[in-house]
Amino acid sequence: MGVANYITAVLNFVAFLCSIAVIASGIWLSQKPDNVCIHIFRWPVIILGFLILLVSLAGFVGACCYNKNLLAFYLCCMAILIALFLILLVFAFVVTRPDGSYDVPGRGYKEYRLDGYSSWLRNRILGSKNWNKIRACLADTDVCPKLTQRQYMTVDQFFAAHLSPLQSGCCKPPTICGYTFVNPTLWTNPTNPMGDPDCNLWSNDQTQLCYNCNSCRAGLLGNLRSEWRKANIILIVAVVVLICVYVIGCSALKNAQTEELFRRYKQGWI
Repeated sequence: MGVANYITAVLNFVAFLCSIAVIASGIWLSQKPDNVCIHIFRWPVIILGFLILLVSLAGFVGACCYNKNLLAFYLCCMAILIALFLILLVFAFVVTRPDGSYDVPGRGYKEYRLDGYSSWLRNRILGSKNWNKIRACLADTDVCPKLTQRQYMTVDQFFAAHLSPLQSGCCKPPTICGYTFVNPTLWTNPTNPMGDPDCNLWSNDQTQLCYNCNSCRAGLLGNLRSEWRKANIILIVAVVVLICVYVIGCSALKNAQTEELFRRYKQGWI
């Protein structure tokens, strides 16, 4: 086996391992409460991961067997995959770049503004029909019940806690409202009920809480942004590996073509 073919086979095995990591990250994303409730974000990474797996296997077999046609098909598919990954990466970076979070004095957690996120993300959830489905889905998750499991949390412990964007936005009222802490999902007597439109939307009904609030919508986008930026790290590594494999795969294809010419020459075909 030529050096380029050998390296291509090894790198395609590495790409195969990367595909497993990409698929695992996609499964991790799809199981998060926010991605479960917004179906559009669930499958792109998983699908691309499976495509990498199939293409890397084709490249591995083509490099090992000096199969010119299989290598050519593999390189064509690899070029398309690299383009798709780059498009996904750029798109994910652009739509998740704006950050709607802001610090709250004396709190360990942040709160979130809906207008701080990209218009593309906001448009995925702003329609009342869309949000009614998402809200019902979020209410069925364990995002807020997890907070109440810590039954003996004091007000100081809660204010120092590092809440997820979803917990901060959906499970409690905005700080500006001045509600009095009873437990993580039970608040009373607001001192500034006009401080934010969400103040009047808060409900101590455990099935309602702040699921109708803009802060909950913003918290959902905050979770999506955080998770997708983590997933982007894996996607960047995958793209680098794919580009390396593609460049060396081109050399493997030339080797396969040379090997075929040499074989024909020995057989007296040319």
